[in-house]
Amino acid sequence: MLLDTASLYFRAFFGVPDSLRAPDGTPVNAVRGLMDFISRLLGEYDPTHLACCWDDDWRPQWRVDLIPSYKSHRVVRAIPGPRPDVEEVPDPLETQIPIIESVLEAYGIAKVGHAEMEADDVIGTLATGAGMPVDIVTGDRDLFQLVDDEAAVRVLYVARGVSKHERVDNAWVRAKYGVDADQYADLATLRGDASDGLPGVAGVGDKTAATLLNRFGTVGGVVEAAADPDSDMGPGPRGKIKAAADYLAVAPRVVAVRRDLDLGSPDLTRPRTPADHDAVVALDQRWDLGQSAVRLVQALSGSD
Repeated sequence: MLLDTASLYFRAFFGVPDSLRAPDGTPVNAVRGLMDFISRLLGEYDPTHLACCWDDDWRPQWRVDLIPSYKSHRVVRAIPGPRPDVEEVPDPLETQIPIIESVLEAYGIAKVGHAEMEADDVIGTLATGAGMPVDIVTGDRDLFQLVDDEAAVRVLYVARGVSKHERVDNAWVRAKYGVDADQYADLATLRGDASDGLPGVAGVGDKTAATLLNRFGTVGGVVEAAADPDSDMGPGPRGKIKAAADYLAVAPRVVAVRRDLDLGSPDLTRPRTPADHDAVVALDQRWDLGQSAVRLVQALSGSD
């Protein structure tokens, strides 16, 4: 089970009342919400391996170099230094992220990131060639491109909430978008994605993108067909694809989740007991984690 951690703690922050606070008044709703999400997922799916995948760089410069608008609407300010873009994160959530990291360490839950890469890329790498069934937990549609029935990779999509998540396989993607999962990245490239600052091809939405991909297979096939006067592409789509040639030359690299990172050999074995019992107790006492702490201990052990 691979967790898109930021997707989950943002969801917890906005979905769990901020009245949950530590004795010193620090909000802990995202901390406790994430802990409860993990407990619920462990109880339902009982994975043998577990990783919290991390955005070491939420807006990698190499993606921005290719498409400058990439996530630009989420930049709150620029500061000098090697990572000038700061993501707009509510202050009460930002203060909880170090606490989340401490909780994961104390419980022994693997936290995996990679310099200059997003959690999506870490997930893509860990899911590819895992040699076992993989459940990816996220509220991000970008990860639909990793769904692979043959390799038993699916997405547990939490857009409607962790308790109401959907199990996304290839049939689900095709029913929803009219393409196979391995074409989803190409669909997103063509239609664009405002949430990621991807402009897409002007005038091409989901339906047109799906029609083009079902006919020509990939973005590359679509571009080739647009350039071929003998292809059966209509004049409308042909003109739109040609007009977006510069964008289509680089966008697939931005949209595609990396699957080839060197992550070393992290131990993703699900802990059955906390790695540091004393640290768990200390964190509970300091931050008043209450039943969330108890539930997570029970969930890791597999007890009710």
